[in-house]
Amino acid sequence: MTREAVRFGCYFLVTVVFAETVSAQVVPGTGQRIDRVGDDFEDPNWSWVPNGAKSSKEEDKQVRYPTGYSTNKRWFEGRKRGYPDVVRRVPTPMYGLMGSEGALLLQTLHSGIPGTLSGTMQQDDFVMASAGRVGTVPVSRTPSVVTRVYLPEFKNWENRTGSQFGFRMDLKTTLEESKRFRLFQRRKTTRKQENYWPGFFIQFHSETDPDIHRDSAALIMRGDHLGHEKRGPNLQPGWWTLGMSVTPDGQVHYYAKPGVEDLSSRDYIWSSFPYNYQAEQFATMFFNVVNRDDGRSWSTPWIVDEPALYVLH
Repeated sequence: MTREAVRFGCYFLVTVVFAETVSAQVVPGTGQRIDRVGDDFEDPNWSWVPNGAKSSKEEDKQVRYPTGYSTNKRWFEGRKRGYPDVVRRVPTPMYGLMGSEGALLLQTLHSGIPGTLSGTMQQDDFVMASAGRVGTVPVSRTPSVVTRVYLPEFKNWENRTGSQFGFRMDLKTTLEESKRFRLFQRRKTTRKQENYWPGFFIQFHSETDPDIHRDSAALIMRGDHLGHEKRGPNLQPGWWTLGMSVTPDGQVHYYAKPGVEDLSSRDYIWSSFPYNYQAEQFATMFFNVVNRDDGRSWSTPWIVDEPALYVLH
């Protein structure tokens, strides 16, 4: 902010507090599946084109073009944080979706700025090409997303307590920003579009920590009206089905269950207006792969299958 702005005016954000009340819920996967986005990874020729060093705009403002993409043009590299080091079609693990022969392995080692080691928790993104293929989806159509995630045995996880994997949405809302000039007692209100990213995180609790007696994992949801995380159910190795829906009032609803069966109303966990925002548009969904960026600690090997977008209307 310039000295003139400090002297003659001030900025403040106009927000509305939404009560954490639950609107009529819609189970993720309800309605029509949008076939032009998502993936089943059944094509044996599915492959990922990394296109050189990954982007790290969030860390050092660098987007390194050309960016990575899948050969079926359904996935692309996240420009904020880059792509996982391993993106590879693999045989579907046991007890997966009926008829599924292929799934996708996501794993990373160098998750920070290329050529440097931070020694801190960093993450890479794997983003669904949704807005570019079908446009943004207004929440009046009640968009929802569903995916299956395979959790390996705990002995194969990165031995670190903290978040290790994310399944999230990119939503848009409109904020009002007001600028007031004290000298002239005038006020001008402008509107701007704001992106935010609610979703699930899988959190690991390692028995190597002094206060933890045995390895365990839990589902974490981000977030409440302040952006704080809420703890969900404990997780066991094997397949899990995760889903989120966005209702026309802009509220996000979270569902999860063990196994690969379709979600139902019994699998409901929670609803919220994350960050106190009221969603207006769905842009895309994406996965986060998280590890300690020390050059030695590989992330947990995550396998996903059948990520899909649905609309009710």
